[in-house]
Amino acid sequence: MARRREPILDAPELGGRAFCSAHADAADRWLGSIFDDAVRAAEGGVDPDRVALVAVGGFGRGSLCPWSDLDLLLLHDGVEVEALAEALWYPIWDRGLKLGHTVATVEECGHLVEQELDRATALLDTRRIRGGVELVAELDRLVGDTWARRAPAFLERLATSSTRRRAKFGHVAFHLEPDLKEGAGGLRDVHTLRWAERAAPGFTSSLPDDLDDAVGVLLDARVALHRAAGRPTDVLTLELQDEVAEALRVDADRLMADVAAAARRISWVADRTWRSWHQRAHPSESQPLDRGLEIRAGDVAVRDGLETDWRPTILDLAATAARFETRIHPDTLDALGPGDVPEPPWPTDQRERFVELLSQGHHAIPIIEDLDQSGIMEQLLPEWSNVRSKPQRNSLHRFTVDRHLLEAAAIAAELTDDVARPDLLVIGALLHDIGKGFPGDHTEVGMARIPAIAARMGFDEVDASVLVDLCRDHLLLPDVATRRDLSEPGTILSVAAIVADADYLDLLAALTEADSRATGPATWGSWKAALLGELRSRTHDVLAGREPTVEDSEGFPSADLQERMRSADRWIETVRETITVIDRDRPGTFSAVAGVLTVAGLDVLDARAFSDDSGVALSQFTVLPPASGEIDWPQIELLLRRALDGRLALSARVARRARTYHAYRRRLAAVPPEFELRVDNETSARSTILEFHAEDTIGLLFQLTRALAELRLDIRSARVQTLGPLAVDTFYVRTEAGGKLDDELLAEVELAASEMTETA
Repeated sequence: MARRREPILDAPELGGRAFCSAHADAADRWLGSIFDDAVRAAEGGVDPDRVALVAVGGFGRGSLCPWSDLDLLLLHDGVEVEALAEALWYPIWDRGLKLGHTVATVEECGHLVEQELDRATALLDTRRIRGGVELVAELDRLVGDTWARRAPAFLERLATSSTRRRAKFGHVAFHLEPDLKEGAGGLRDVHTLRWAERAAPGFTSSLPDDLDDAVGVLLDARVALHRAAGRPTDVLTLELQDEVAEALRVDADRLMADVAAAARRISWVADRTWRSWHQRAHPSESQPLDRGLEIRAGDVAVRDGLETDWRPTILDLAATAARFETRIHPDTLDALGPGDVPEPPWPTDQRERFVELLSQGHHAIPIIEDLDQSGIMEQLLPEWSNVRSKPQRNSLHRFTVDRHLLEAAAIAAELTDDVARPDLLVIGALLHDIGKGFPGDHTEVGMARIPAIAARMGFDEVDASVLVDLCRDHLLLPDVATRRDLSEPGTILSVAAIVADADYLDLLAALTEADSRATGPATWGSWKAALLGELRSRTHDVLAGREPTVEDSEGFPSADLQERMRSADRWIETVRETITVIDRDRPGTFSAVAGVLTVAGLDVLDARAFSDDSGVALSQFTVLPPASGEIDWPQIELLLRRALDGRLALSARVARRARTYHAYRRRLAAVPPEFELRVDNETSARSTILEFHAEDTIGLLFQLTRALAELRLDIRSARVQTLGPLAVDTFYVRTEAGGKLDDELLAEVELAASEMTETA
């Protein structure tokens, strides 16, 4: 039976540093009393000058979060301490606390410092709790001397370890559920800088004053997180963000924005400090460049003693640094002033420099982060302050709004060969979500603000209108491609009417790819790329004057499947993650396949349906493989045949699975999506289009399609899309008589679907 955790200090009125310090003091007193009792109780007695209980690591720094490990060293000079150690450790374990413990002599600690980086850094942060004063002083001298003697090697090891840790845990600012301690920009980055300072005094001499404030933000969040979780954890999960925010008296969006901003500040300071050290440790010759610039210590700088009427602006420096895949030298960056930022409207050459910067792709992002952390990005684009570190708290998005815009611009830079106006593409990518920093619908707000931004950058009204249109239409192509039947002429004609121009269509297609790839893996893949390619190609044909014809979207169904359908026999095929079913066309066939896959515990990634007037229906589902990687297709096929024959209590089985596994499904968004039904009775000449938006829950697709079957609606084609927490399921349906749905039937569809999602 697990021991009940009993905290050393409760003190809910204290937070952050105040709690951590008070908690460490309380732990010192409690452990000190245990040590005193153990020394007195030891058989034959133990000389307290020959042993010492030492706090190490975070505890040694005097910073102890509610459920932080108690990292302790029982230091001795060779005297027998086994019984003493047991007397010390067991009360800690009995209290349900996590203990990190070491028993060693000073000499043995010296070997640990030489061999193990984690032990070496822990022993840099020590504090005597009880016992031999001289023994602890001897340890401190040994550790200090070893760090000083081996400083270059320790710094290299710290730098390598930091790089690996950051790659493993990701960036605190950009994770939906960040690791406040180990992630890039987390507390460990600051610890590492302090350790480096011990190896090389002066290493951290240039740290900005506000770094301490950033550390305080993360420490406040970590203390509140431990309390909310009731256990040791550093991962601020989506489920706990509201509770942590409430404890800190802010809303969750504000909490995550503050955490992101603090982490970005810490990460930037750490990167800059380590970069400066590397330049000193590995010096290089200066390389002169044109127009008074040079590469100094690997970075772009203004040449010393430059005497000329021309002075490089920040955009000249930034574009040059991006072109050479480096950064602006810190001394040059720090010396920049308001006069180095172009006055609006920007001269043509300055706008070109900004476009050149963005056109260098991902090489531009760290340079723009330098500008942002230096306060320059806001001078260039005042609206940037509204999107800076703004969280997007659902699993669909992997970045804050500002970083998403930079990623989109960087990916757009890869696609400039496909468009007639590369400058409008990269600027359009940078601005397409700028409205998310303001109240209201982000697209409408962005459209309203972009004209002023474009004018400030020196674009004329015609170009500004294109940037506005890109903002307006940036979701058009992906929504149509993934939610509509591209074989319908009406679908293509509706898109062509909106884009109107082939060059603009190419710009919009490139922006769509950049936006999708920058959002996250759930929004881009070969399936979506193929659909967008088809939509773009068919729309180009219409814009060139060719009438759209009824075609098979993506070649679905293929000629082989059409031949199979003509046989009218039931046929089931499974290939890797896809199951294809041909059976008699009757209401409920598509729903039966969806239900069996739900019972089997498989998440549907894509589903398509097809039927014609032959009385045969085709259903094809692509699923996400389970964690084991193996799909039991024979068992699934057995259940499916029983379901199609009416010999399986499918609804009951789906309901049972939903009840059993609902509690185990991770929360995917801070605010669950609301149900919405969108109806289109115009685009398709043959069918009514029903587009359901709802939270992605277990059995959702089965329940939706069962509701359609109850109304005896024929699913002619379908698109199923899961976007993080949001499911968007689109069906082209007809009545039994082959017509579109009237208002009365549509009202029944909405009633059935809304009631179903309310009780899910």
